[in-house]
Amino acid sequence: MAKSSGGSDTVIIKKYANRRLYNTESSSYITLDHLAAMTREGRDFKVIDAKSEEDITHNVLTQIIMEEEAQGGQSLLPVSFLRQLIALYGDSMQSMVPQYLEASMDAFKRNQLQFRSAMEGAFAGGPFAEIAKRNMDMFEAAAQAFKPPAGGAKPATPSPAPAPQGATDEVAALKAQLAGLQAQIDKLGH
Repeated sequence: MAKSSGGSDTVIIKKYANRRLYNTESSSYITLDHLAAMTREGRDFKVIDAKSEEDITHNVLTQIIMEEEAQGGQSLLPVSFLRQLIALYGDSMQSMVPQYLEASMDAFKRNQLQFRSAMEGAFAGGPFAEIAKRNMDMFEAAAQAFKPPAGGAKPATPSPAPAPQGATDEVAALKAQLAGLQAQIDKLGH
């Protein structure tokens, strides 16, 4: 397996003059789609020009983005963003843009993880879990009401039970919990 010279897990990809990409780890030719998949999997790779040994990773990643954008469907990069980005080339602030974009993407990734965690927590022990438990309890009680007694006698006709006094308080508490969760979701979205 060919790794970069620091002993890291960076896969070396060689790009030949005929535009073919060679994965030195798997000893096989690959496509830009393979590199996109490796990126999504979190695999680190470095693309070098086979003849000059120049690092061309940036160019290849940009090419992958261009192909992803051109494939149709919903674009990830809005036109207004692209125009703003182009306008920054040659600007005195150009050197700060890469660090800013990287920090912004890191923050976006953290927020995405927090949102997922909040949603999982909301369904695991929150009001939805409590509602599901209550629905199961009511279902089991209804099933018991229609079972014939063990002695073979006819089942008594169940009379509707009045809603317990605490039921309206519980509904109000659940509504308050839902409002709190919505506030957390809104906060994560901003």
